[in-house]
Amino acid sequence: MAQSKQYRNSARRIDLWMTAAALAVGFLFIIGAAQLQAQTFTVLHSFTGPDGSSPQAGLSMDQGGNLYGTASLGGYTAGHCYNGCGTVFKLSRKNSSWLFTPLYTFQGGNDGGYPGARVIIGPDGSLYGTTTYGGAAGQGTVFNLRPPASACKTALCPWTESVLHSFSGGSDGEQPLYGDLVFDQAGNIYGTTSGGGSYGSGTVFELTPSSGGWTESILYSFQGNNDGALPCAGVVFDSAGNLYGTTVGGGTSGEGTVFKLTPLESGWTESILHNFSLFGTDGSQPYGGLIFDQSGDLYGTTSTGGTKGGGTAYELTPSNGGWSFNVLYSSNAYQGSLAKLTMDAAGRLYGTVLIGNVEVFQLTLSDGQWAQTGFAGSAGDYPFGNVIFDASGNLYTTASDGQTYGLGTVFEITP
Repeated sequence: MAQSKQYRNSARRIDLWMTAAALAVGFLFIIGAAQLQAQTFTVLHSFTGPDGSSPQAGLSMDQGGNLYGTASLGGYTAGHCYNGCGTVFKLSRKNSSWLFTPLYTFQGGNDGGYPGARVIIGPDGSLYGTTTYGGAAGQGTVFNLRPPASACKTALCPWTESVLHSFSGGSDGEQPLYGDLVFDQAGNIYGTTSGGGSYGSGTVFELTPSSGGWTESILYSFQGNNDGALPCAGVVFDSAGNLYGTTVGGGTSGEGTVFKLTPLESGWTESILHNFSLFGTDGSQPYGGLIFDQSGDLYGTTSTGGTKGGGTAYELTPSNGGWSFNVLYSSNAYQGSLAKLTMDAAGRLYGTVLIGNVEVFQLTLSDGQWAQTGFAGSAGDYPFGNVIFDASGNLYTTASDGQTYGLGTVFEITP
């Protein structure tokens, strides 16, 4: 239990105060040897405080090209929301510029507070997300945001929030962090909490629509030992209905795991696909989640470790009934990636680096080797989130600090 508490405390510090820590160590940036590629960096919005600050997640895009995201701080600053309890926002393209619209401001009470994950667009077109704190017990929420029922006639039209579940901090979990929620084909929602559960080391949960509300089920409670601890990222499905994810702690070396959950008639069973090692070449502490390619291979990142100490990008390939682990690239950043990767149609991988000489990187496979290219530019500092593409191949993400007001940005990279 002491070990689990240490993991949770570490997550809290990273979740809410990494930006301040990064400022203190900024002079320690290690300048890498990656080839820099000329790109156009454009700041779409600089946060001011009342509209949010310190965005710590990536963005989602609807079919119309509108962007949606969260800011972990800012907004409402009364009561215990000293630095603000966070906001949800929308960015819409208007001619050659972008229009920023606040959708919801968290009050830090039953409605939740401090959203660390991005919002996703559900099957019904509304937004779903989590908050790390707030809710009925102060241990976080799963929420839904819906637009006004009638057409908006003013510049500011707040969306309506409903809380689908408030975590109690007990066996149902506590404090969801960076992880995306995911829907199955039946409309059920899946996610993770960094703490709580039967052993206090985090959970994988499911929310099922029930009688006009939602019922939570715990699919797995991490014990904090070899099975892993502190799942910060979300989970992903394969075509057979199995779930895959990462933990920052636990495993045979205490440096995190990649895990699989398989549904059985008696419940879900866990298996470990990889244990990350302390001071090993494979990396350690994978805060970012996983993605699949079309062949069923998994890709992810670690925040530290590897041959250069700045984390790794890795691949897991099904092999002879098990999984084969391969490091694609080892970074020399001061602090590696906290986000999951994104793959384009050509099989290139894209990600962000929290503290390093580049904010966004590309990994390209050529002659059996992966090479990293950094995108040169400045649109803010310390990006936590993943990148997304539009139909034209432009990239979008957030920075948790810097630019006009020093409170973070939403930015675009144009090829």
